[in-house]
Amino acid sequence: MAAAAQPSAGSPKSPKRDRTHFLYIAVIAAVVLGAVLGLVAPEFAKSLKPLGTGFINLIKMMIAPVIFCTIVLGIGSIAKAATVGKVGGLALGYFIIMSTFALAIGLVVGNLIHPGEGLDLQASGDAAPSAPEESEGMTGFLLSIIPTTLLASLTGESILQTLFVALLVGFALQKMGTAGAPVLKGIGYIQALVFRILMMIMWLAPIGAFGAISAVVGETGIQAIVSMATLMVAFYITCILFIVVILGGLLKLVTGVSIFKLMRYLGREYLLIFSTSSSEVALPRLIAKMEHLGISKPVVGVTVPTGYSFNLDGTAIYLTMAALFVASAMGKPLELGEQISLLVFMIIASKGAAGVTGAGLATLAGGLQSHRPDLIEGVGLIVGIDRFMSEARALTNFTGNAVATVLIGTWTKEIDKDQVTAVLDRERPFDEASMNVDAGTDEPRQTAESAELAASVPSPAGSSAVGGSTGEARH
Repeated sequence: MAAAAQPSAGSPKSPKRDRTHFLYIAVIAAVVLGAVLGLVAPEFAKSLKPLGTGFINLIKMMIAPVIFCTIVLGIGSIAKAATVGKVGGLALGYFIIMSTFALAIGLVVGNLIHPGEGLDLQASGDAAPSAPEESEGMTGFLLSIIPTTLLASLTGESILQTLFVALLVGFALQKMGTAGAPVLKGIGYIQALVFRILMMIMWLAPIGAFGAISAVVGETGIQAIVSMATLMVAFYITCILFIVVILGGLLKLVTGVSIFKLMRYLGREYLLIFSTSSSEVALPRLIAKMEHLGISKPVVGVTVPTGYSFNLDGTAIYLTMAALFVASAMGKPLELGEQISLLVFMIIASKGAAGVTGAGLATLAGGLQSHRPDLIEGVGLIVGIDRFMSEARALTNFTGNAVATVLIGTWTKEIDKDQVTAVLDRERPFDEASMNVDAGTDEPRQTAESAELAASVPSPAGSSAVGGSTGEARH
């Protein structure tokens, strides 16, 4: 009887249904209903504000463990990637530069458009504590980064203390070498638990979004809808220009390859990403297609998985634009010095924004809480429109990693230019049969060399380098 219940060896497993689609639809419906309620019954809508506040408090609860785990594991991943040699070092250097550049672009665009101006939601943040810079001066601010005890950084409200201790722990484990491997593995399990809790919290996002949007629209009327729409449109335009002008220009200058031909070659992957709002679902296909394009397996095996954790251009643009939007909406814009220090924080913290749904939101909340705690409640505005911007983030992240692979293959002279030309001119099409799923497994076939190299650079977000899990490349 037991044997009869087992599927035959040759029968493929049915694909696992992605339940996050229901969450996506529920958030959109909640935003629409909240906006309508805010316009029709503003007084009642404003009374629903605690729903949004409660959800933000749940997100705040997860900030410290998310930041700590991702930074510690991220430093470990950097060390392992660097040991791969020239390819790993070059890839990490490029990723850090491009992520910083993307963050800076987000700041520039946010300062140019000021999408949150006119909402003036100051009342919601008046009771919050002031930032350390304002109350204690630079000396007090620097001293406040040092926690009372090592564990106090994980239970207190200072995210900078959490970041400081995470850096210390990460570098200490790095120095321990193989002796620190069991500790890193243990932190990986803790991170998996933290992200599981965060995923559970994210299923309350429709309720939080409904309460936050209802209250904001009830308080400001149609202006809130206009401001949020402005942010979304500006973000999409910024991502498009970043892909075409920045990534496309760099690709053409270094390799002579057209960004449009490369995007046409990856057309199926773009459709897959757009339908799921996650770039991680296309990770195995990107590895296979980059190898078919003529880039050596070692370069692809190191660059692509590492890029999925450290080269999140779309997420970087989103983080800075969203932070400036929240500050403007609350009538407390960030000064230039605060913007620069926030940029530095995001450069480090954004490396952990690739874990699961909600990790990007937690990173945004962590950046605001570390610099301007009085703005943290404004994250409720972003919850309502975050899902609308997820596709642009995922597509930009994916394109950035594809371009990076071609660039690094060119710089290391590990690329067959004749093959690149033939593939992009459709003379040598990609064999879709090579991506068939083996019986009894969920993963596409892959060369042993690629799998081994990809596994040598684990994601700091806790997902496997090749398989991926829940893909906050969405965020």
